[in-house]
Amino acid sequence: MADKLIVKELDNVAVRFSGDSGDGMQLAGNIFSTVSATVGNSISTFPDYPADIRAPQGSLTGVSGFQVHIGAGIVYTPGDQCDVLVAMNAAALKTQYRYAKPGATIIIDTDAFKAADLKKAAFETEDPIAEMGIDPDRVIACPITQMVKDCLADTGMDVKSIVKCRNMFALGLVCWLFDRDLEIAFNFLREKFAKKPGVADANIKVIQAGYDYGHNTHSSAMNVYRIESKVKVPGRYMDITGNKATAYGLIAAAEKAGLRLYLGSYPITPATDILHELSKHKSCGVITVQCEDELAGCASALGASFAGAMAVTSTSGPGICLKSEAMNLAVIMELPLVVIDVQRGGPATGLPTKSEQTDLLQVLFGRNGETPMPVIAATSPVDCFDAAYQASKMALEHMTPVVLLTDAYVANGSGAFRLPDLAKAPAINPPYVPEDLKGKWTPYQRNEETGVRYWAVPGREGFQHILGGLEKDNKTGAISTNPENHDLMCRLRQAKVDKIQVPDVEVLGDKDDADLLIVGFGGTYGHLHAAMDEMRAAGKKVALAHFKYINPLPANTAEVLKKYKKVVVAEQNLGQFAAFLRMKVDCFAPYQFNQVMGQPFVVNELVEAFGKILNA
Repeated sequence: MADKLIVKELDNVAVRFSGDSGDGMQLAGNIFSTVSATVGNSISTFPDYPADIRAPQGSLTGVSGFQVHIGAGIVYTPGDQCDVLVAMNAAALKTQYRYAKPGATIIIDTDAFKAADLKKAAFETEDPIAEMGIDPDRVIACPITQMVKDCLADTGMDVKSIVKCRNMFALGLVCWLFDRDLEIAFNFLREKFAKKPGVADANIKVIQAGYDYGHNTHSSAMNVYRIESKVKVPGRYMDITGNKATAYGLIAAAEKAGLRLYLGSYPITPATDILHELSKHKSCGVITVQCEDELAGCASALGASFAGAMAVTSTSGPGICLKSEAMNLAVIMELPLVVIDVQRGGPATGLPTKSEQTDLLQVLFGRNGETPMPVIAATSPVDCFDAAYQASKMALEHMTPVVLLTDAYVANGSGAFRLPDLAKAPAINPPYVPEDLKGKWTPYQRNEETGVRYWAVPGREGFQHILGGLEKDNKTGAISTNPENHDLMCRLRQAKVDKIQVPDVEVLGDKDDADLLIVGFGGTYGHLHAAMDEMRAAGKKVALAHFKYINPLPANTAEVLKKYKKVVVAEQNLGQFAAFLRMKVDCFAPYQFNQVMGQPFVVNELVEAFGKILNA
């Protein structure tokens, strides 16, 4: 043991918690993220858990992981590999060590590395550390389970409940390793278990024990690491997941518009947390209905929209398929509706807990008839707030269904979120029918400048009307099968979407003289930005154009894409956005980088692939 503890300051570090899906790794990771965000660190997280309801204990397929990247400055990704790996059992070490950097600190619970555990994890020897070629000097091996039992022996808790607290011991040890303030973690637990104070107290006691173990033994070569925040914007911060940020963005938009928020939804991974979160906010006038199926969820939201509410329906890719008929109805009725698609791995049930960008063409074109629909793609967990707000504003002001694309990576991941000032948020002004049109208004009468039809909320005297799925006459609103009228209505609905003004796409990096432009959309922003930064640091001329607004595309899209010698479109599908851009921009022929692995991009792989394109 050293006489004096060494405190090293780092710019950033990644920690990965891993264990059985019942070991509480997501909770431990969330608490560590919250502690770090609260003290001003930038964070990016990646929960990585199996789709099994409950895999056999100690099995290789049942390992759950949570990686968090914390930094003094801005961090864009959870990190390709971690600096600290917590492996609560043998299977976690076997499957998760691939995500650890060479020389990473490994924390293991030796009580979960018995002969039976090693056999389940397919180890061939009794020394897994040596078998995997891990430097034993980088391993903190401690009997976590036994120490937790000793710590809680006088609480009267049963053994099963005591063992569930193991994750908090590991969390306490990691908090010591990175000089974290335990009081923030304690407050998190007191709030989470407010109705079970005994559980909160037990977990707090175990966190303190893990912290004390690190302090008393000077674990990990007697080093403590500190990450000081270098860029602090004054304000109140919280660690927020993408799904929660989406819910908050919807609430903010409804408040700004002066409307009740209605969510009609059917539970589906990984979108269900939006329903769960919104159901907690009845005090804000939020109405949530868990419907019997996807179509009912969308149709009920459309009914709420007709009645004058801000209407939302949430789902994932399989649910979009089932909602498509009601989404079509929203198009022809020209009613505001926000459709949230939290993309996951497909096709069919596919990879329910993993992430892809494979629903793009479905939300753009996957309906019968000419059904133009705006599409916005959130770029990060924190951006989900703004994306949800902007989708709501667009739907309400342009009387159209709008699709908000997120994905499992940004929905389950989290970032440090500065609570916004709603007074400074953009105004939302629905196009209510003017009173002076009373007596001469018809349902499809439009604002000549925007092409948006006026909204008459039921209950306004003199503005009674009927909407439906049959085509209507442009002038009278009566059912019409006239060929010329149908052609006109299709063009009017398309023109209304085309006229929506969205911000220009911004070019980052070497925007004036880049030899390679990287193009992406949605949740890949952080990884593509990190790849660009790494290439620029190596002396390469590289820029990034990342799209948040997909339909309509920004007005400067063609100008940007045709400006550079080489362009690569990188996406987590087999080329859907590249195909859409080729459709919209004449003579655009980009390079492509495509993966459909259910996992986020790996920055080092991006850098290698983009380097080959530069050298081609």
